[in-house]
Amino acid sequence: MNPLLNPPLSRLSCFRKASPLAWGISVLLFSNVVFAQEEESKSNIEEVQVLGKYIVNEQLDTATGLGLTLQETPQSVSIMTFQRIEDQGLKSLTDVVNNAAGISSKAYDSSRNAFSSRGFDVDNYQIDGIPVQWEGGSSAGETQTDMALYERVEIVRGATGLLTGAGHPSASINLVRKHADSEVFKGYASLSASRWNNYNATLDLSSPLNQSGSVRGRTVVVYEDGDSFVDYAGNQKSVFYAVMDADLTDNTLISVGASYQDNDPTASQWGGLPIFFSDGTRTDWDRSKTVGAQWTAWATSHETYFFNLTHEFGNNWQLRANVNRTQSNSEMKLLYLFGSPDPETGLGMGPSPARYDNERTQDDYGFRLTGLYSLFNREHELVLGMQHSEQDFVYNSYSATNTAEVGNFFEWDGSFPEPTWGDVSPFQKQTTEQTGYYAATRITISDPFKIVVGTRLSDWKRVDHLADDEYGDDGVMIPYAGALYDVTDDHTLYVSYTEIFQPQSAQDINRNFLDPIVGSNRELGIKSKFFDDALHTTVTFFWTEEDNLAVEDRNFEPDPEDPSFQAYIEADGVSSDGFELEMVGQITNNWQVSANYTQFEATAEDIEGEANTVNTRFPRKIFRLFTTYQQQDLTVGGGVSWEGENYTDVANPSNGASERVSQEAYALVNLMARYQFNDQLSSQINIDNVFDETYYSQIGFYTQLAYGKPRDITLSVKYQF
Repeated sequence: MNPLLNPPLSRLSCFRKASPLAWGISVLLFSNVVFAQEEESKSNIEEVQVLGKYIVNEQLDTATGLGLTLQETPQSVSIMTFQRIEDQGLKSLTDVVNNAAGISSKAYDSSRNAFSSRGFDVDNYQIDGIPVQWEGGSSAGETQTDMALYERVEIVRGATGLLTGAGHPSASINLVRKHADSEVFKGYASLSASRWNNYNATLDLSSPLNQSGSVRGRTVVVYEDGDSFVDYAGNQKSVFYAVMDADLTDNTLISVGASYQDNDPTASQWGGLPIFFSDGTRTDWDRSKTVGAQWTAWATSHETYFFNLTHEFGNNWQLRANVNRTQSNSEMKLLYLFGSPDPETGLGMGPSPARYDNERTQDDYGFRLTGLYSLFNREHELVLGMQHSEQDFVYNSYSATNTAEVGNFFEWDGSFPEPTWGDVSPFQKQTTEQTGYYAATRITISDPFKIVVGTRLSDWKRVDHLADDEYGDDGVMIPYAGALYDVTDDHTLYVSYTEIFQPQSAQDINRNFLDPIVGSNRELGIKSKFFDDALHTTVTFFWTEEDNLAVEDRNFEPDPEDPSFQAYIEADGVSSDGFELEMVGQITNNWQVSANYTQFEATAEDIEGEANTVNTRFPRKIFRLFTTYQQQDLTVGGGVSWEGENYTDVANPSNGASERVSQEAYALVNLMARYQFNDQLSSQINIDNVFDETYYSQIGFYTQLAYGKPRDITLSVKYQF
């Protein structure tokens, strides 16, 4: 596998001791008086309440499948509602992650981003609660998924193996689709313009498709075109989504839909800018500097087709069935620049052009049965489910000839000539199957005391068709346990233990595959709600571990007949512990707020038994605040996203010595204002990075760096039907 195309990622971060900021927020969490506002959907199958504009608190299935509220779920769960996404003008999944609680993002280059939570890579994703495999996170631009298709984003932190199967004990991100839930014609159209000639048009329409409204449709269309703060770069994006929801009977609802997103960028970057000059001194580039050429492009497309059925049996029992197909494609013409330029002449950089295309097709189907049962004169909840997925992944590469020289990098203008591409050859071809059978129940011991227990039986198999190899694990048991105690109706103490596993291809000295990596997460916390559920607060302490990691067997002697084989042994992995504070909801009828602080320490023992901080390229301290206040027709808001220091130790090219490169702690301030001219027409302005902070979006990845976006101003107009 090409390490530049699919780079290895360390899994962990580290941390420092509690700051005064953390204690200030913990006091704030319990010091507000609030007022609640409620909106109810019209679905006759499932009722979802939106309390305030930043809270959803009914029948969320992302963590346990039991349809528990946030207060009833013994894990850390955060939600980015559509109103919050709209207020901040968030366009992509990466935008959401950069503003969500307890999770952070770093850019590989212009088309790829890595997400991390609690010191571990995030590789668990769901769409409408169905796990999807975005391995590598972004080879087909998945992290740039457009948010116009989704009603909200749910993030469960910690190990989520009960519902998602294989992965790391970091977090699971669930994208909840918009549905056709309106029995009257309604919708909106919006236009926006921002810096660097960026323009966006969005249309979202819902309508009944028959006289009674039992059949309903919804369509979302997005078109975006623009340039970038990076020289020569731009992107053209097209999005289409259509869904039909139909009440076949009073007890049966079906949903059928499809979506399509196409990203067509120009001058895409592959990797970043050099950190050092050839003499070992640090570089200082303009933020607009690029390593992309005018012909480079990382074009991607995504198609999804889905069918969902929900049936109420009566007596509080419900069956949900789903079928889903996802197809992602990439066509890549790329140029990687390596080396360190001379500080005087700019010479010394070398080119590595590459052309790839890939196709990932995943088919999923499953069911989930939920209901109530009586035992010892009390009612309890139960969920039984099965989910199967099969993914085919094909990667092809092209040879390149007639490659030119880079020359003086100071004079780089993107005109580097495109090489001649030769024959296509298979680069990677694999099939991955995963099947899970799970069950969980919430048992009411007494009115204030409840426990949640569950388990998943997982099978996971991967076939590498090019290497004629197969590995995986069958019959892996994944436990789930939690307990909740209602101190009052509004304050709940909880404790939980969750697990997840990750198969690995490493082999021992006898060429047996190692046991899967096992991730576990323990949490202790308190969840509170105030004044009719309008404001939620959470205080969480967590301890996360990942064991059975493969390390090289020091007693192994290479076989001269097979020098490429390396034997491994299982070893203790990484441990992470820390705390999270979150407050979200309404302070008054007109005042919305979301505030959170995360801090953790992640370490791993080396072969001498010394504990070392790991995955330091992600921040170990994160504070995020966003708030809006509405006065009649005017809404104003703002916030700050603060991240602590992150760093990477790299080799200085002048002498090969290890040197630390870092991004110091920094804060990005954002402002917004919206004016409602009448019931239909409104206009909004968003200013991101108000003080034009210069910062790295990543530092040290392959001894390179990338800059974050400068100040951006977006003006939008919205008309509601």
